[in-house]
Amino acid sequence: MKVALITGGSKGIGFGIAESLLKSGYKVAITSRTIDSANQAASQLVAHGDVLAIEADVKNFQSQQGAVNLVVEKWGQLDILIANAGVGAFAPIDEIDIEQWNDIIDTNLTGVFYSIKASVDEIKKNQGYIFTISSLAGTNFFAGGSAYNASKFGLTGFTQSVMLDLRKYGVKVSTIMPGSVATHFNDHSPDAESDAWKIQPEDMGKLIVDLLAMPARTLPSKIEIRPTTPKG
Repeated sequence: MKVALITGGSKGIGFGIAESLLKSGYKVAITSRTIDSANQAASQLVAHGDVLAIEADVKNFQSQQGAVNLVVEKWGQLDILIANAGVGAFAPIDEIDIEQWNDIIDTNLTGVFYSIKASVDEIKKNQGYIFTISSLAGTNFFAGGSAYNASKFGLTGFTQSVMLDLRKYGVKVSTIMPGSVATHFNDHSPDAESDAWKIQPEDMGKLIVDLLAMPARTLPSKIEIRPTTPKG
């Protein structure tokens, strides 16, 4: 039995990963900032396996510790963390406000630190796997992306350092850096036709399952993923 915890698992990339893991026989806990969102997602996922819905906010360490405790209480272990929860706001530096900056950094960077810090002892026990979901924006800067770039550049570097810290315990750590994914990110409304060229959430799920199946001796530590054919 293997148990995974996915932050921000109620929709988008997190939901796609949860679905793929459940179909592959993993037990999966998903978190969302509201229990209604988590329960709604879990009601769709339960057909594929054993799923636990948790209300938790990555910006609060005690909330992340509580989520880990609930997983261990239910299944007795935690093997895999997918630190997926993230937000974005895009504006030139003279227009972005302090609240937006803090929300992005606190969610995308500090929130991942909290999630890993809360779960690392359990994952070390089982020589498990930690994934962070960064972005191609974690190595490629663009106008209007000061806060988002800062959070994802930081996340990419942070994850690689964590990888070096934890591999001596037999724990694998990878950061996934997707380009355009068909999700609700940045208030987008996914559409099957207009978003057909993008990476799909289930593609991200398959990637995670494939990485988990890699031989123990091999660690893909930083993976870029992008649409095969970009839009026009």
